[in-house]
Amino acid sequence: MPVLDPLGLKAALAPGARLLGLDVGIRTIGMAISDPRLVVASPVGTIRRGKRFRDDAAALQAAVEQHRAGGFVVGLPVNMDGSEGPRCQSVRQFAANLLGVIDLPLAFWDERLSTVAVTRAMIEADMSRARRAQAVDTAAAAYILQGCLDRIARG
Repeated sequence: MPVLDPLGLKAALAPGARLLGLDVGIRTIGMAISDPRLVVASPVGTIRRGKRFRDDAAALQAAVEQHRAGGFVVGLPVNMDGSEGPRCQSVRQFAANLLGVIDLPLAFWDERLSTVAVTRAMIEADMSRARRAQAVDTAAAAYILQGCLDRIARG
């Protein structure tokens, strides 16, 4: 499957299919899932990255099956000036490898400030530092996915 824009992603999905949002980090992959109507994103957990991509792909395949996902939204860590650095290249390569193993449509979503926004909201909610550390990756994935869902809803 090719990499699509959000509207192309929606068009490529089977009716009722959900989207799996991914916040791909160095140590973990935060995950969120949409509802079947593509309106609401909900955090679903994290995957601890393995030493081999094959381990990450197997864990993501299990998540796709468990949540009945029909496509991916992958957060792209664009620099504040809009340029793409080494982290973007790494995430793009991860996505290309993922598409080589799991044949589902995929779109990238600019994740600038997603972790900052999520962390700020958690601080405002008086969440402890330890709890924030546990939840930030999956919450960032939900933030990324929700941004894409909101774009899809605007048409």
